[in-house]
Amino acid sequence: MPPIEKPTPGEKYDIVFIGGGSGGSAGSRRASLHGAKTAIIEESGKLGGTCVNVGCVPKKIMWHAADIADKLRHAADGYHFSLPQDSPKFTWATFKPQRDAYIRFLNGIYDKNITTEGVSYHAGHAKLTSPTSIEIRREDDTPYTINTDKVVIATGGHPVIPSDDEIPGASLGIDSDGFFALEDQPKRVAVVGAGYIAVELAGVLHTLGTETHLIARHDRVLRTFDPALQDVLLKWMEHTGVNFHGNSNVVKVEGQRGGPLSVHLKSGKVIEVDTLLWAIGRKPNTKNLGLKDVGVKLDAAGNVVVDEWQETNVKGIFSIGDVQGKALLTPVAIAAGRRLSNRLYGGEAFKNDKLDYHNIPTVVFSHPPIGTVGLTEPQAREKYGDAVKIYESSFRALYFSMIPQEHKEPSLFKLVVVGPEERVVGVHVIGMGSDELLQGFAVAVKMGATKRDFDDTVAIHPTSAEELVTLR
Repeated sequence: MPPIEKPTPGEKYDIVFIGGGSGGSAGSRRASLHGAKTAIIEESGKLGGTCVNVGCVPKKIMWHAADIADKLRHAADGYHFSLPQDSPKFTWATFKPQRDAYIRFLNGIYDKNITTEGVSYHAGHAKLTSPTSIEIRREDDTPYTINTDKVVIATGGHPVIPSDDEIPGASLGIDSDGFFALEDQPKRVAVVGAGYIAVELAGVLHTLGTETHLIARHDRVLRTFDPALQDVLLKWMEHTGVNFHGNSNVVKVEGQRGGPLSVHLKSGKVIEVDTLLWAIGRKPNTKNLGLKDVGVKLDAAGNVVVDEWQETNVKGIFSIGDVQGKALLTPVAIAAGRRLSNRLYGGEAFKNDKLDYHNIPTVVFSHPPIGTVGLTEPQAREKYGDAVKIYESSFRALYFSMIPQEHKEPSLFKLVVVGPEERVVGVHVIGMGSDELLQGFAVAVKMGATKRDFDDTVAIHPTSAEELVTLR
């Protein structure tokens, strides 16, 4: 459904979601399903937010392309497939339009879903003029106001690039949004950052054949993840040819936008690349929403401060998703939005519904992929001390049995357990299939499973997943 062409100024809603990303879309649909008169406001012209448009979905598609590149190499080297002498090549320039078409298809599904659920879609920039009124400024700069009993801030976040005052020439680089706008594959790239976005995009580019440099302020990647996963991933990335520059800071960038760039490090080293990609973090989209004007409290980073029920300090104003600064993951925003609408409009059965932010599983689409849920070993030892016990196994997936030794990807599976009952408080895995196997084990952790429960489960053989139920 296209946005409302002729809105009714002053129209009254039960609840309005500002932001048409994953959280706003899911929450608004659920509220409408419960019978609330619901509206959603989105200014970009595309529903789905970061995840659908410039995040999870196109990123995973690119990861699949890179994974196929790896498997084509394995097909010849290990599995004795005869490939043409002119081996298959990945053509970014023709693949991108196909990927973009799929994203537009998903945008259409989002439009259709909110239409089906009866949500009113307003296009424009939203600004609170009171806790119960919202000014919407359309693309042609004409404003109108709607009224509501409740407001949900679900505006997400945006990637950060240093200013040219901070780092001269920084603006010559692109961010993760810019990665998905690239029309051609760069021959040489420098990715700055050490979080999951940096690791994932560096992995995709490297595996597809781009000379890749990963520049990090410290000597590790994924520093919030379990150290065992950090160690395995970084060693393998370097082994496969990613140029890792640890304990490094970019101090200057020279060149021309879209052309060759010289990236100067504090050490004095200069890296020559075609594209510089900043992946150094994200900030919440809270500017110019009128939040401070109506008294909504923000933290020092600009995140909306909420309580356990997703409510701000202003009664009737709530916030979900990345803009409230906790667990910046699409499924978290969706779950928080649905639970909020359940509690507000779902009746007695949902009166206490809220999202539990403990034991949230997550995956990194690195090469190889990572899955993790629960406490890392350092977190568990800080909380439980000597009651912590570790079970761990390092191996190679059976798939790699036919692959030359230097190309055998590592796997490491780790359980963190606590107390005499050995309750599982952390599962950390890296290796082929880790992204797909984690979901089921996350259910077990959420239910409070013990090591004995894992041991009592019959293994599925031959799989990598069976390692988690056979650890000794």
